[in-house]
Amino acid sequence: MDHKRLDSSQKDFLIAAQAETIRSQAAANATLTAQVAMLLARVAELEAKLSLPPKTPENSSIPPSKGQKPGSKPDNETKSRPKTRAHPGVCRELHPNPTAQRDIRAQACQHCGTDVSGLSQIACQTYDHIEIPVTRPDITRVTLRGGVCPCCAKNFRAGPPADMPGGSPFGPNLRAYVIYLRFTQNIALERLATLLFDFFGLEISEGALVNMLNAAQKPFASAANAIKARLLAGTALQSDETGMRVGKNNWWFWVFHHGKDAVFVCEPTRGKIVVETFLGPFRPEYWVSDRYAGQLGFATKANQVCLAHLIREAQYGVDAGDTIFAPRLRHLLGLACRIGAHREKLKDSTLKAYLAKLDKKLDVLMATQPVCARGLKLQAMILRTRCHLFTFMTNRAIPPTNNGSERALRPSAVFRKVTNGFRTGWGSQLYANVRSVTETGRRNTIGALEAISQALKATPMPKTA
Repeated sequence: MDHKRLDSSQKDFLIAAQAETIRSQAAANATLTAQVAMLLARVAELEAKLSLPPKTPENSSIPPSKGQKPGSKPDNETKSRPKTRAHPGVCRELHPNPTAQRDIRAQACQHCGTDVSGLSQIACQTYDHIEIPVTRPDITRVTLRGGVCPCCAKNFRAGPPADMPGGSPFGPNLRAYVIYLRFTQNIALERLATLLFDFFGLEISEGALVNMLNAAQKPFASAANAIKARLLAGTALQSDETGMRVGKNNWWFWVFHHGKDAVFVCEPTRGKIVVETFLGPFRPEYWVSDRYAGQLGFATKANQVCLAHLIREAQYGVDAGDTIFAPRLRHLLGLACRIGAHREKLKDSTLKAYLAKLDKKLDVLMATQPVCARGLKLQAMILRTRCHLFTFMTNRAIPPTNNGSERALRPSAVFRKVTNGFRTGWGSQLYANVRSVTETGRRNTIGALEAISQALKATPMPKTA
């Protein structure tokens, strides 16, 4: 292009176009520069996470089942264990109330064959022989007779016996066994039908088992409501939750308990609405839980957060490199838990003195400056929950940790892993009510099968099942 032949308007147009191109390229360069800076920051963040220690059951809330199991060492690295001192052998103790006894007298000497049946003999050895008898279902054929009344000419019929009503052919003991094996021993319906046939010779379909469980909803709902009424009459509550699969959705399995009562509920949400619905207008004075916001804010006096969770968080801070705040916090919380474990031996004045010392040590600790980001985060966490750390020091009915809730939920987590959850919502709610009955029974030294039997007998069963 010959620039000399261009007039002034054409030159101005070319200059403007060139300037616009330069501006667009500058904007694109600025955008790319910002993206590069963002990506560099993201890379630095990911590299920082790579340097953090892994989450384990010892330094986080990861369940023990997900922890890495130690592998076996090669034979050439295995150290021989030192020999231990031999201890006297032990055997099973004799039963205090045997079903039957057999006194066996010797008839002849096992050495020379001499007749010794008439001699006086002493007990040389006593042992128990234990056997399970072959069990078959007790089936009673009930015939209700009737006829035509000679007075009114109407049909009459005998009424069914009180212990064998009409409707479902299955008695309360069989129902109790089915519920026990299904919800306590985590046996699926198909295997449960096979087990009943192999053990008792009882032919029963999976549909009949489902009908049994369906008919048990009312008795166990009544029993769970009675337990809930006792629980909400107290002054303290403990709670926690775990996941549960219902149908194709993820639900939540909650526990509310304290002392000798425990109630479970299964809901499709983890929100505060579950706690609000469970409590209704009632509000306890004290509440023990972890730091989940859905369980905080319901106590009228004070909350107690789980110190075991915080100790694991402090351990993670130690693993992450904090040498100032995290190790001292772990020691302080451990000391508080040890004091709580021996409260029954301490006077109220001694507990108040210990509480003052713990608060003073925590004040000094909070004034320190952690050297890493994890320590700063841990310090901010303690600052938010400080008023909920040592409530158990002034209330002996409050535990320092929420381990009681985790122990109550552990059978439910095992049930979830073995059975993969429930197909229907009513099945999950029935399981929650059954767990309420069996866990409350366990806390009152009542076996699971006995607690289930008592719940079934307390409320009449439907006539058809």
